[in-house]
Amino acid sequence: MFLVYHPEGQTEPTRWRYNPRRLMTVERETIERLTGKNFTEFTTDVLQGNSLARRSLLYTFLRRDHPKTKFEDVEFFWDELKLEYSKQEWEEMRARAAENLVGAERVAALAQFDEEIETAFDDTSAEGKAGLPIAD
Repeated sequence: MFLVYHPEGQTEPTRWRYNPRRLMTVERETIERLTGKNFTEFTTDVLQGNSLARRSLLYTFLRRDHPKTKFEDVEFFWDELKLEYSKQEWEEMRARAAENLVGAERVAALAQFDEEIETAFDDTSAEGKAGLPIAD
């Protein structure tokens, strides 16, 4: 999964790989302080579109490139920030749906997955199988 930030005026979006298990301890602790949630709750909130969780995640990635960034300075329009699955993650989800669904539900789901796969970012550097970005 990727966090994609495309602020107004920037020609290309910035894309960071988002894997909660690959955040440093200090980053996780900072996120917990900022959001007031434990890290597992935070990862669920990110997926559910919680504004504070997504702002905290953007802040974390921006600080990697610009260490002096302050949380108060991280402002964005909601449509400038999104989470995206890679093509490989969509393919993995499609395979699971193909195994577990039947009938019309299966047909509809596979068609939707095929549509997403068509436009998804091709992440050929992906390691291992796709998994939901929720921390244990």
